Amino acid sequence: MDEIQIIVADSSHEKYVDIILKTIEDAAKVRGTGIAKRSKEYIATKMREAKAVIALSGDRFAGFSYIETWGNKHYVTTSGLIVHPDFRGKGIAKKIKNLTFTLARTRWPHAKIHP
Repeated sequence: MDEIQIIVADSSHEKYVDIILKTIEDAAKVRGTGIAKRSKEYIATKMREAKAVIALSGDRFAGFSYIETWGNKHYVTTSGLIVHPDFRGKGIAKKIKNLTFTLARTRWPHAKIHP
């Protein structure tokens, strides 16, 4: 298995949108919870706006999260954190969360961050 690379997503990662949405949907079914559904365009836009973090093992999707802003970008939160079942238990979620917080703090240094 390749090393896991955790990076800020961009438009080149839009090819992973379907697997991201499927992984979120499958996790909701397993947990029996109502995880909010997002559209393909919503996730792709987060990537294009550099408001998302993706984890990859080579070219395999391993995990994802995105950032929400509101109140004229005075408030920021991270959302949609998901790790593909093949990669769970390896500390990937923590690394994704750390990068999303770093990204949020860098892009909106004066915003209040809600975990």
